[in-house]
Amino acid sequence: MEIAEVETWLNTRSGLLGVSERSSDMRKLLEAAGQGDAGAELVLAMFCYRVRKYIASYLAVLNGADAILFGGGIGENAPEVRARICAQMDWCGLRLDTARNTAARGTPARISTDDAALHAYVMPVDEARIIARDTVHCLGA
Repeated sequence: MEIAEVETWLNTRSGLLGVSERSSDMRKLLEAAGQGDAGAELVLAMFCYRVRKYIASYLAVLNGADAILFGGGIGENAPEVRARICAQMDWCGLRLDTARNTAARGTPARISTDDAALHAYVMPVDEARIIARDTVHCLGA
């Protein structure tokens, strides 16, 4: 294979699309999983497992935390994904409030229960603004 072809595969045909063989769009994958698509269900399970693994790793390195934040497109707008990620996190005191989690879409909100030892929040992120600000900073303006 040519390098350009490998780059194309890695950048456009891997990840969510590569595993699901359907889409790289989480909304479409959630819909497909809801309709029984095994590939979509597999990629959702893999995605949530990896996020949960990273959260656990950071909690270990930081010796705990007060809260975790969900931001960006999936973190802000996919309550089902947040629920799947947090479902097996009771060991560290993270417990989601189902109603809060379902209601939080793209707005700042606490989604954990009142008595959770580790709270979870949805925090909207304006990624384009952050990139623009950082670019201006790097250019010394």
